[in-house]
Amino acid sequence: MIIVIAAVAGFIMDMLLGDPSWIKHPVVIMGKAISIMEKGLRRMFPQTDRGEFAAGLVMAVVLPLAVLAVTAGVCAGAYMIHPGLCLLIETIWCWQAFSMKGLRTESMNVYRCLTSGDLQASRRAVGRIVGRDTAELDETGVTKAAVETVAENFGDGVMSPLVFMIIGGAPLAMLYKSINTMDSMVGYKNKRYLYFGRAAAKLDDFVNYIPARLGGIMWVAGSMLSGYDWKNSWKIWRRDRRNHASPNSAQTEAACAGALGIRLAGPAYYFGEYYDKPYIGDELRDISYEDIKASNKMMYCAGITAVVIATAIRTAVVLFI
Repeated sequence: MIIVIAAVAGFIMDMLLGDPSWIKHPVVIMGKAISIMEKGLRRMFPQTDRGEFAAGLVMAVVLPLAVLAVTAGVCAGAYMIHPGLCLLIETIWCWQAFSMKGLRTESMNVYRCLTSGDLQASRRAVGRIVGRDTAELDETGVTKAAVETVAENFGDGVMSPLVFMIIGGAPLAMLYKSINTMDSMVGYKNKRYLYFGRAAAKLDDFVNYIPARLGGIMWVAGSMLSGYDWKNSWKIWRRDRRNHASPNSAQTEAACAGALGIRLAGPAYYFGEYYDKPYIGDELRDISYEDIKASNKMMYCAGITAVVIATAIRTAVVLFI
């Protein structure tokens, strides 16, 4: 039952506290390790397409296994000292595996900048949470980017960590975070990372595949609980959930777009390059600032629903199987 208690407590702590600056976040440590490994591996392997792919593959294998070994070892050692110590460590890591409040805080900062009429500040604010170029976005573009980010990051900030957490506790959740961090740092299709980051990107697609689809369903449930159009959410999720280059990113975006009756995604610039991305959802009305608040409301409802269902399943398995 340690895993269930740690998962619930960690989720509640994330909702209440987010990611306070006074505690070192494992993702920061992982990021530093990725940077060091990238430099070392690039020197070790030939500067060719195959060489870069091999170097990236080594990192994609070694880093997650190292994270799993360290975190599982710490938890096992703590349990031998006292189960309560193990519970404390698992709870802290489960807390740090979630990022729901942080996502809400950043997106609501965009909302406040928009409502105050400061377009430049809103561009800077949304630039903190999206990968696209934001310097030329108008108010509609900024708003859409914020809503998309809330919906898309529900997957890797809530649903995926929860799935891995319920299966294998904090160590497996940290393994997932290491894979997701690698993808966010090197999983780009640009000149520098096209080959080096390919293994990390594919691994991230693989580990998110099932959680992303569960996340889409949870978002539909969240839209119903928060009073939005869950029937249209279900409809658009089923229709547009594959409208993205990534096999996973459109899952929750489609459910969000349908619930709000707006159109998301579409063409965008990344690092100065134009990408003709397909649209998600139907433009039943114009997007508005309030949709940022609405997306956060649905995210919280979806997250709570997911935690309740996941912990109930884990408890049933422990008690009756």
